Amino acid sequence: MDALDIDAVAEVDLNEPVLIEGLPGVGHVGKLAADHILEELEADTTLVRRIYSQEFPPQVSVDGGVTSLTCASVHAVTPETGRDMLVLTGDHQAQTNEGHYVLTDAFLDVAESFGVSELYALGGVPTGELIDEYAVLGAVNNESMLEDLEEIGVEFRDDEPAGGIVGVSGLLLGLGERRGIDATCLMGETSGYLVDPMSARAVLEIIEERLEIDLEYESLDERAEEMKDVMGKIQEMENQQQSMEVPSDDDLRYIG
Repeated sequence: MDALDIDAVAEVDLNEPVLIEGLPGVGHVGKLAADHILEELEADTTLVRRIYSQEFPPQVSVDGGVTSLTCASVHAVTPETGRDMLVLTGDHQAQTNEGHYVLTDAFLDVAESFGVSELYALGGVPTGELIDEYAVLGAVNNESMLEDLEEIGVEFRDDEPAGGIVGVSGLLLGLGERRGIDATCLMGETSGYLVDPMSARAVLEIIEERLEIDLEYESLDERAEEMKDVMGKIQEMENQQQSMEVPSDDDLRYIG
């Protein structure tokens, strides 16, 4: 195969669609959110493109014993209410700096072919500690977008996220600006330790209001409860380790 292949699986007519990107990253927040949109709106969803690249890891996925080559997928979503969408998902990002640029350009080519002029990159921003209330941080490539997003709860903080936005999510804003595409990155706060369904829900609630779509969250909440159990066990283990007495010099002596 070529270094980059784009398979046209289906063609659909969309009305002023937006691109939603949710590839793996911190806490798997963006991927969880994008996958949830596709699950909840499955009846209104059509697979339209598969993007294959030598920049993806050299592997296949296996489902029921049947393999498929690693790729990114683009689904068209035409919900009964709200904006039409192209949802970009996948299990991997590029393995090199050059690959991130190549793939992002390919994603933007696909988006433009469907008439996209606005996009949302979804992801997580690590806090390094457990969270009770999940804020959603934002970044935009067009200053005129700030006010509307702040009104629906997106926070814009000086110097955050520290170090900028890496990978496809960051490049969609940077390269999107060069193409005249208004782009927003929505980043749910997350500890960064584990997969974080609650952070994904916080991001989705912003998307839901921004695009005027309707989503249910039962499956995501169930996963969140499972993760709370895991975090509870981790905290318990940490507390036990902290409570262990540090051995004294006498304890370290031995007879030999």
